[in-house]
Amino acid sequence: MWKIADRTVNSRLILGTALYPSLDILRQAIITAEVDIITVSLRRQAPEKNAGAGFWQAISDLGCHVLPNTAGCRTAKEAVTMAHMARELFKTNWIKLEVIGDDYLLQPDPFGVVEAAGILLAEGFEVFPYCTDDLVLCQRLVDIGCKTLMPWGSPIGSGQGILNLYAQRTIRERLPEVNLILDAGIGAPSHAAQAMELGFDGILLDSAVALANDPPQMAKAFNQVVMASRQAYQAGLMPKRDMAQASTPLLDTPFWHQEKVS
Repeated sequence: MWKIADRTVNSRLILGTALYPSLDILRQAIITAEVDIITVSLRRQAPEKNAGAGFWQAISDLGCHVLPNTAGCRTAKEAVTMAHMARELFKTNWIKLEVIGDDYLLQPDPFGVVEAAGILLAEGFEVFPYCTDDLVLCQRLVDIGCKTLMPWGSPIGSGQGILNLYAQRTIRERLPEVNLILDAGIGAPSHAAQAMELGFDGILLDSAVALANDPPQMAKAFNQVVMASRQAYQAGLMPKRDMAQASTPLLDTPFWHQEKVS
């Protein structure tokens, strides 16, 4: 079980809903992954105008909690406006806050994220900020009231995994009470395992599943590896050493010697 914001959920995997080849495959992936939370972008056709009605109905029927995001926003003001729209449409105060600062890398704008987060927190939102792996930025977001952070592993859709293990490990060690969700750049289940074994609380991904040859099968793989690596972290991973240490104890091991013959 995982306590996140005002909810307790079973799965530590969160799936995005973009890029899938069909609505049916998206549904299969969500069901196979056994996720409780999915992200949705308001950049899709507006449901209040009955555009994309099939998509919205399918999402509703799955019974997952929706985490709306402000994907595509490039200013704090734009992100705040979209967050208000999301709260009205989805009847939730949860918002994944994205403010993009660079069009090439889609890197979050740290100044815009902090500005927008401060406004939304004051207005009663539960803010899930998408941010870089900069410790000072993460500390600032926690200081203003964010209880969950979503640092990137590498640029969105790059599939490069975690580029800076030291930075991610440091964030985990310095912010032990914060829910950390690795978001962006995950391309393989092994990348998710790295984050979970560092002590991250959850994984959010989209492209790695949506663009797979068999999205439902890949979703299942991520579900299994996230659960397994979380259990490994809780069990306590063995420390790394610079030299070998025998796995078979030598105590009471019989030995033989040859007496000298004169």
